[in-house]
Amino acid sequence: MKKELKIEVKGVTKAFQNKKKAAQRVLNEVNLNIYQGEFICLLGPSGCGKTTLLNLLAGFEKPSTGQVIIDGRQVLGPHPKHITLFQNYGLFPWRDVLKNIEYGLEVAGIPADERHHRAMEYIRMVGLENFINHHPAELSGGMQQRVALARALAVDPDIIFMDEPFAALDAITRIKMQDEIERIWLEKHKTVVFVTHDIDEAVYLADKVVVMTPHPGKISNIINIELGRPRSRNHWDFIKLRDQIFMEFSLQKENSIEYEI
Repeated sequence: MKKELKIEVKGVTKAFQNKKKAAQRVLNEVNLNIYQGEFICLLGPSGCGKTTLLNLLAGFEKPSTGQVIIDGRQVLGPHPKHITLFQNYGLFPWRDVLKNIEYGLEVAGIPADERHHRAMEYIRMVGLENFINHHPAELSGGMQQRVALARALAVDPDIIFMDEPFAALDAITRIKMQDEIERIWLEKHKTVVFVTHDIDEAVYLADKVVVMTPHPGKISNIINIELGRPRSRNHWDFIKLRDQIFMEFSLQKENSIEYEI
């Protein structure tokens, strides 16, 4: 069965003004196709433009040149069916877990009974049934990220953009959240674009890893991750792919040093 093209990035370049008012190119001639239901990881070091690319996809920024097209329409701004999760969770401290998850449904004008029913469905999905009356300050970082994820899913988005959502978590919690997002993705079949600088995380989660290089940011390679799910971080095929990507970054570093000399 032919996959449906969901997102097209066509010749996108993005430049910002630096302190001297000169144009500084952050992304250069980026082309990328993302298909319905894919889990895509944008992988690269700090400064490679991966968050800028995510912001262009989400409609928070506009390209200097080129186009971002979603469902056949040019992206001109944020869309209510395209949800973005950030590192800082974005929860309202005065709202408890239930009310935080209901927020997007309130904005959409969903009646109270249906709002409650849908919020509880996703509370159960992320395993927070015993914390519905807790406020964000009473929750761990991992729990807060679960609330943010449940709030995003409750509005039934077509696309979820995630900007290093687990970066602030400790190693064990991060692994648990990776398992959680994979489980939910397998159940809901959403299109996910996930920014990370962690090679293991990218190989564990992604259908495709989009490897980016900096100065200015561009795509150097797109690697298909043809591993079964659930994945084992200790399996030889996993280690082989991880090492392949690590080697690519090592070669990039060597080439950069040679260029500077």
